[in-house]
Amino acid sequence: MRPLRGLTVWKEEFVVRNYRPAASISARASVVAIGVALSFNPAVAASDNPFVELAGTWSGSGTARFDNGKTESLRCKGYYTNNGPTNLGLSIRCANASAKVELRANLTNAHGTVSGDWEERTYNQSGTVAGKASSNKMNLAISGGISGSMSVAISGGSHSVIVATSGPSFKGVNISMSR
Repeated sequence: MRPLRGLTVWKEEFVVRNYRPAASISARASVVAIGVALSFNPAVAASDNPFVELAGTWSGSGTARFDNGKTESLRCKGYYTNNGPTNLGLSIRCANASAKVELRANLTNAHGTVSGDWEERTYNQSGTVAGKASSNKMNLAISGGISGSMSVAISGGSHSVIVATSGPSFKGVNISMSR
């Protein structure tokens, strides 16, 4: 049996290049079966998983809130990485001349139930994350050094992140980012 020409497998997708029609129907059926098997991943197809859509680099702006009611405008960069369709690493850095916020988290999505750990490096806080996810949002509770909530809403090529905390000086951040 000779190998099929023109079939390239890359990132769980297949691309047919310089395709020459197969001599038999069974060869064509084999190509279709391989393509379906490689492109279908139930974890990615699940309607409760925003992780795949978030992967990549984002930038935007935000506002930090502090205990005395003071707010400060921030410029932000977000980096989201997938280690498989159910795991998400995130790093969001926001800063201006006098304030800096650096959020990091490692999250796992099991059919809409999110869990993981987080840290904020500027204020030296860390803890755990638990909550729910759907295709376009996550609502998470954060606990540990400080407690609070984090929500992420995704809309096409943009998303927002809202963090509210009960921390002693840092009360939260609202961020809007796009690709």
